[in-house]
Amino acid sequence: MVISLAIECQIRYNTPMAQEPKKRHSRQRQGKRRAALSLAVPRTVRCDNCGNQHIPHLVCPHCGYYRGVDIVSKSTTTKDIQ
Repeated sequence: MVISLAIECQIRYNTPMAQEPKKRHSRQRQGKRRAALSLAVPRTVRCDNCGNQHIPHLVCPHCGYYRGVDIVSKSTTTKDIQ
């Protein structure tokens, strides 16, 4: 009795056969898929206080200012806090 490979695989391992693509994907289709995987460079703006570049809408990591207001005071040290 001849048993097909798919049925034999299901009987032996209780799993279906691995799925394989029916046709080869063209290079154009492959390129279209990979075009969406590109990484974007994050935009930066110049800080009004210190002039360093930082991500917009966030506090400047160098000086601690946001839109001209001191949010995170960088002048305090650990000795002053304790």
